[in-house]
Amino acid sequence: MAPKLNLPELLCKGAYINGQWITDAKSKFQVQDPATLEVIGELPDQGPDDIDIAIESASAAFTTFKKTTPRERSKYLRDIYNLMIENVDDLAKIITWENGKHINEAIGEIKYAASYFEWYAEEAPRIYGTTIQPTNPTNRVFTMRQPVGVCGIITPWNFPSAMITRKAAAAIAAGCPVIIKPDHQTPYSALALAYFFDKLNLPKGIFNIVLSKSHVPEIGLKMCESTKIKKISFTGSTNIGKILMKQSASTLKKLSFELGGNAPIVVFDDADINLAISQSIASKFRGLGQTCVCANRLYIQQGIYDKFVEKFSKEVSKFKVGNGFDTSCTHGCLINQLAIDKVKDHIKDALSKGAVVKIKGGRDDSLGPNFYNPTVLSNCTQDMKVAKEETFGPLAAIFKFSDIEDVIHWSNDVEHGLASYVFSKDINNIYIMAENLEYGMISCNTGIFTDSSIPFGGVKESGFGREGSLHGIDDYTILKAVTIGNIPQI
Repeated sequence: MAPKLNLPELLCKGAYINGQWITDAKSKFQVQDPATLEVIGELPDQGPDDIDIAIESASAAFTTFKKTTPRERSKYLRDIYNLMIENVDDLAKIITWENGKHINEAIGEIKYAASYFEWYAEEAPRIYGTTIQPTNPTNRVFTMRQPVGVCGIITPWNFPSAMITRKAAAAIAAGCPVIIKPDHQTPYSALALAYFFDKLNLPKGIFNIVLSKSHVPEIGLKMCESTKIKKISFTGSTNIGKILMKQSASTLKKLSFELGGNAPIVVFDDADINLAISQSIASKFRGLGQTCVCANRLYIQQGIYDKFVEKFSKEVSKFKVGNGFDTSCTHGCLINQLAIDKVKDHIKDALSKGAVVKIKGGRDDSLGPNFYNPTVLSNCTQDMKVAKEETFGPLAAIFKFSDIEDVIHWSNDVEHGLASYVFSKDINNIYIMAENLEYGMISCNTGIFTDSSIPFGGVKESGFGREGSLHGIDDYTILKAVTIGNIPQI
């Protein structure tokens, strides 16, 4: 059944371009509840012509928006933050309805998403330049940062609110209008944000939502090849990121990509085992494993391996998968059949190579088409798919290691480098791992680290650029150096 919203208008019916709601289209696409496959609603399936309109509108808006003061933009962001917090329950219900994650996780996402508007409301007035003393004593040099221009934002389904806010908040703080293409499976969370911009009568054209299911490649190409879009920010798969990078080459626009992950958790013998277990579970099964920073490989040192496996499995056995709106459950459903297929493929491959089942898990058709109980496998080895590929689902693969050199090599022996985790009471282990792990983020003795104040991003094929923190605004600005010469010497 449809959740009851305190503010029903948050479930918007169309795209949002230049301050106008667009409901007409040659065709429409349906959005389904992944828990039941019931239709939530229909939205316009927009094409290349619609993205052209959005680009022109945003480009026109930039001519005046870039001249607004940082304090003006700060107030816009603060007002959006306040509206999100006032409507947190409704926004969370929309996430659970279209994404399937548990309502408690959805509430957490909305608070996390809103925090980026709060953070960048505070950062907007702090876009500083520098003064430089050049070698020529008659010259003076200073730098200034200015908004890069219209930004294209392409986001995935797993965090349908937060993936937008941590990009859009930084862009708007810098003075850049945004054109957002959300995933067609979870568009309503994006449209709810547009509702707030519309309600506050913020400048038209600075926040635009384009919707599409059938024309996604064409829209992405238009964004990349447009000379009026000066930056693309994308969160999604590495393969799509590479395509967007190639397509953007003709305009040499700025890019920031947060791509795939394959996060290792490394637990040393001296770690607080209970802490390591609880935090490993929090990392591995957040969103039922459907996050880019979820633990994909659990490397446990041999001295505590058996004890860890047993206690970890016992805790996971307490999970109760069910409809995300059922507060008696701990986890919701997966997003679609493809997600289930990948989990099953990784389990089948691991079992064929000697993995041992500690918790069988598996599909539960009695709950619905996309429900999958967590699986725990021990005795995993480096020749298995799960060691090289991101599962993105509720499979915990546990490996044994003895030497720190081995676990560093195994952890780094993948194409990706987004998040990693280390558990140890020995500061030497912490420093050695932090300095040698090839990851953009290393979380020590905690499994949940994301926060608007930290720079979020990866290395290697997990992308480049950072979101959040004081660094997150840099990619939405250009740096100018101004030289004043021939100043008289007195």
